[in-house]
Amino acid sequence: MDDLRIRAAAPEDLDAVLAFWKVAAEGTSISDDRSGVERLVARDPEALILAERGGGLAGTVIAGFDGWRCHLYRLAVHPDHRRRGVGSALLAAAEERFVRLGGRRGDAMVLDRNELAHHTWHAAGYAREPQWSRWVKPLGEAPSAG
Repeated sequence: MDDLRIRAAAPEDLDAVLAFWKVAAEGTSISDDRSGVERLVARDPEALILAERGGGLAGTVIAGFDGWRCHLYRLAVHPDHRRRGVGSALLAAAEERFVRLGGRRGDAMVLDRNELAHHTWHAAGYAREPQWSRWVKPLGEAPSAG
């Protein structure tokens, strides 16, 4: 793992990150576009953390902190780099960031159907909280009649 480099994303990385997510991430998000990721990096330049190996992108995680809660999104590792410590290194960097910012607990958005991710998060010390559900409302859209 000596050749693994962890760093915050820069604006010039964003196209590569979006392309990477199409290969390495499970599912897509409404924010998976250039303007969404640009807003993230402009608002919080250290939130999007990259792992590079051999000059290429090996993994990503978004470590968002709103001053109250620590949220983890888009933990993705390229299939060629899985089971080689990339995800663990990204989570360690995210958790270090949260502690530095005064965060007390990290939570992760994990798709129910992504069994591989469930094992990853569990191995990293995270546990599902069955008493919580995610409630979502897309913004900027007219409500449906019903």
